[in-house]
Amino acid sequence: MSTFEEHPAGFLAIELDGAGYEDLARAVLAAESAGFHVATFADAPVPGRVNALQRAAYAGPVTRNIALVPEVDTVYTEPFHISTQLASLDYVSGGRAGWIATAAEAPEAAAAVGRSFVEGDALAQEAAASIEVGRRLWDSWEDDAVIRDVATGRYIDVDKLHYVDFETPADFAGPGYSVKGPSIIPRPLQGQLPVLAAASLVGDGQVPVDAVDAVLVSAPTPELLAAEVRHVRARLGASVAIVAELDVVLDSQGQAAASRSDTSQDDGRARFVGSAAGLTDYLDSLLKEADGVRLHPASLAVELDELARLVLPELRRRGSLRAPIQDGTFRGLLGLGRAENRYSTSAAAAAAAGK
Repeated sequence: MSTFEEHPAGFLAIELDGAGYEDLARAVLAAESAGFHVATFADAPVPGRVNALQRAAYAGPVTRNIALVPEVDTVYTEPFHISTQLASLDYVSGGRAGWIATAAEAPEAAAAVGRSFVEGDALAQEAAASIEVGRRLWDSWEDDAVIRDVATGRYIDVDKLHYVDFETPADFAGPGYSVKGPSIIPRPLQGQLPVLAAASLVGDGQVPVDAVDAVLVSAPTPELLAAEVRHVRARLGASVAIVAELDVVLDSQGQAAASRSDTSQDDGRARFVGSAAGLTDYLDSLLKEADGVRLHPASLAVELDELARLVLPELRRRGSLRAPIQDGTFRGLLGLGRAENRYSTSAAAAAAAGK
């Protein structure tokens, strides 16, 4: 369970989709230097484009403190591969990885993998199943499964590897599948990576609340965003962190933000258009409602500079933004303790019962 009540200051994430692959190291280092706590990476089935998980993995070794959280689709990507690739990301980042589990209506993604198009309620079913598979596979190796016993020539204690035995439910709308396991790599450094999903996918018979650690909350306007955060918190309870979504267009170098704002773009997120001082006041207020805010800059090169110089330092001065966690984990940022392993816990309980 999250322990945000012990940490009144919030955190900030920034979406780095605007950074080309050649500029990624510079962008993520600039975001880390500015004091952002999380960098996220959007994904889309664009031919020739390096996907979000690969970009996050590239950023892992060049950074030290910022959490790296890619979007990974749950509908048209194999759950076993998602799990192992995210576990690998946790290793290359030193325990700073997370997962934004997406399930968008995307005919182009279906076409890219030659699968039937999924829509409606089936999207949440696909997301819930994929998250459950990922979590089981992360637990399929106990923390001390790797023993490197030279005397006996054993690298792994096979008694500490577990089958996950997952099968999609009988009412699964898409093609059913099963996963036997165990994983092909050891348990992630964090045990369980934090999982995030859009609030619209979670609860009310969709993805179970206890399957995610944080939800992303959107609203049509900045004025409605705080109220939507309160509504989602009341609906889902205190066990998940609430991260508000905000597009940002700032005045910069004498150019008014309004002249740079594309009014025809409608991504369903609230959009702040104005000065750095105005954004600081708005975020100061919003972080009293949300545990964190993810910013989507209109232009990464422009907005990141303004945010680093004017917004984040003032938010820290006001005490509404927590300090970055040096050499910490993403779970630590979210106030989550070490994740128990469901299989080692059950095995220990069974052993105790047999005594």
